[in-house]
Amino acid sequence: MSSKTEIADFAYATELGGVELLNATYTKQTFSRHSHEGYTIGVIESGAQRFYRTGGNHIAPQHSIILVNADEVHNGCSATEHGWAYRAMYPTPEVFETISRELGVIHGAPYFPDAVVNDPQLAELLRVMFTTLDTSGNRLVRESLLYTSLTKLVARHGRSTKKGERYSSANVSLLLVKQFLDEHPESNISLQELSVLAGISACHLLREFQKQFGLPPHTYQIQARLRHAKGLLRQGNNQLDVALACGFHDQSHFHRHFKRTMGVTPGHYAKAVSCNNVQVIY
Repeated sequence: MSSKTEIADFAYATELGGVELLNATYTKQTFSRHSHEGYTIGVIESGAQRFYRTGGNHIAPQHSIILVNADEVHNGCSATEHGWAYRAMYPTPEVFETISRELGVIHGAPYFPDAVVNDPQLAELLRVMFTTLDTSGNRLVRESLLYTSLTKLVARHGRSTKKGERYSSANVSLLLVKQFLDEHPESNISLQELSVLAGISACHLLREFQKQFGLPPHTYQIQARLRHAKGLLRQGNNQLDVALACGFHDQSHFHRHFKRTMGVTPGHYAKAVSCNNVQVIY
């Protein structure tokens, strides 16, 4: 395989309410700062990844585990000239809340304080889980390995976070703006209109929103649009219709932002969620 080749296997497992999976080898891919509604749990298979998370930069070497909390802003690129390969999954907070209740030691969905952990036993278990999801149609085995892997992850590396702790310093004004962008991602609203909604100046809103949520309002709006777009694609909607319904200028604009966030194109994502697996070679 050429060092310039980018390969991404994207799949959608229906277990636990639906879990997105990615098996990728990248050399040139650079993920822009973004967030997911679910957690990011990844194992570095080869090379090393450099990424931003929790206010700092991190490097994840081979065999390490990457942990990004739900809605946490992060990015990613290669930390070596030869790129990196990794397996990743994106379980929802609801899945983790169920596991936390059963463990009885963590309140609500867990918070993972460490962006990179070295846990060879858990890394190997995650690899077995990924391989099983790729190759086995046995629903009992698939779901059992998912539960076992996530349970051990929470028990070893998670801690309790009170609901809303992450936004404890946010005032009602900022939460109103975030809620509006989440509920109306397609809206062509202006910064001035958002400042009126929040009851604070546009300059203050711009500064404080980024400080609290990790992204300025316009970038957060793109993430909200992409989350909405993924839901529409899972329902089988046409890509152009999805792009326009979510507030993107055109399909090209949608394609570019989707690829920089998800690592695959909207078309490949749509095929994955309908056929359960697709390989993309760039």
